[in-house]
Parts: sequence; structure tokens; C-alpha cells
Amino acid sequence: MTELMEKSQKTKKNASSGAKAIALSTAQKRYLQRGLSEPGGKLPLFDKQGQRIKDQTIKACIKNGWCEPWYHNPVKPDWLVCKLTENGRSILKAKQR
Repeated sequence: MTELMEKSQKTKKNASSGAKAIALSTAQKRYLQRGLSEPGGKLPLFDKQGQRIKDQTIKACIKNGWCEPWYHNPVKPDWLVCKLTENGRSILKAKQR
């Protein structure tokens, strides 16, 4: 988890330096949009049908700087609890235009 948080910080620096935006997949967009209406931009662990969000989707969003790990869950250490970043908010707003 610490390694993932460090990678997130590096990605955030690269994303803010004007790197070319990568297109969102449908799953990534659905996942990130859920954070827009949550306090602090908290992202869900489960989709609206109660299925767990795939780690692949979450890790891709972290890698692209659209979300970042929020805190470590001691009860379920393999679950990635994340929050939306400003970069994530920006890409969602750009996609709405």
C-alpha cells in the first residue's frame, strides 16, 4: 500500500506538469463519477449493483492521477480506499462538455 501511495504522488506531479490526457474507459468514468457527490471525493469500493470495483480499474485511475489512495484499511488491507483528485475532477468536467 505504501508503494502504491508513493507511485500516486509521483503520478500526481507528472499529471500536473501538463502530460497528455489519456481517455477514460467506461468503467473508469463510472467509478470516478461516484466521487463527485461524496464528501471529500471518496470513491466506492462497490458498484451500484453491489459488486466490488475491479482492482484493475482502481489502479489504472491511480496510475493516471485521477484518484489517490486515501487511507489504509486495516480490516481489509487488500481493498483500495481512494479519493478523487483535482486531476480526476478536471477530466470528468472536460468529458461533460
